[in-house]
Amino acid sequence: MTEQTVAMYCFIDDFLRATRPQAPHKRHLSDAELLTTALLAARFFGGNLAAARRYMQQHWGMKALDKSGFTRQLHRLHETLKQLFFSVGQHLKQLNTEARYVIDSFPVAVCDNVRIRRSQLLQGEAYRGYSASKRRYFYGFKVQLLMTHDGLPVEFYIHAGSEADITGLKALDPQLPEGSVVYADAAYTDYALEEAWYEAEQVALMVDRRKNSKRPHEPWQNFLIQHFRKGVETTISQITERFPKSIHAVTA
Repeated sequence: MTEQTVAMYCFIDDFLRATRPQAPHKRHLSDAELLTTALLAARFFGGNLAAARRYMQQHWGMKALDKSGFTRQLHRLHETLKQLFFSVGQHLKQLNTEARYVIDSFPVAVCDNVRIRRSQLLQGEAYRGYSASKRRYFYGFKVQLLMTHDGLPVEFYIHAGSEADITGLKALDPQLPEGSVVYADAAYTDYALEEAWYEAEQVALMVDRRKNSKRPHEPWQNFLIQHFRKGVETTISQITERFPKSIHAVTA
């Protein structure tokens, strides 16, 4: 944990210095300290920011900052955190010389189904979705996750739970190098998108066909789809197992 904390802080600090050489003005906590604390909370403390703050104060001498002040500064860095992720993702794409990717989605529920009527964070049927893998309905968001064939996330998109996976893929609009192949399950079936994507960017979308598909794949294509999609559930479970049992939030 100590080594990972040091690595996170050094990497984030160097990244911020390179992308934003001049800080806007001096703050109680540096942006690198804030982002490191947030990532530590997600990595080791089940998303508990208070526990991560205590750890940084006790073990690394970070200055104390009240909960509301810390949260406000962290919200201000929302776009910076996304830029950090996508910059790392772009670098991983360059290292992924095989250019094989996998896309899938997973739900993030804001409350149990029995509490939907009392939900204050979200309202409306747009957030009521169905998770086929879990065989249950949920109320909240859906995350589209694009990863390399060996399970390293490179892009993501968050949308309302009721939206279809193929709609999320179109909104994600992943930027992939020419010659890439994206493996997906049957929920991403869209023949027009497959043709347009290949013609415009030379990116092949290989979707696991349904039994009644009008465009069935060859056996070798089905084998490749199944082979490269084997690790997708493992990657998603490794991400979701770090979520807290219940996400305590006051804003969407």
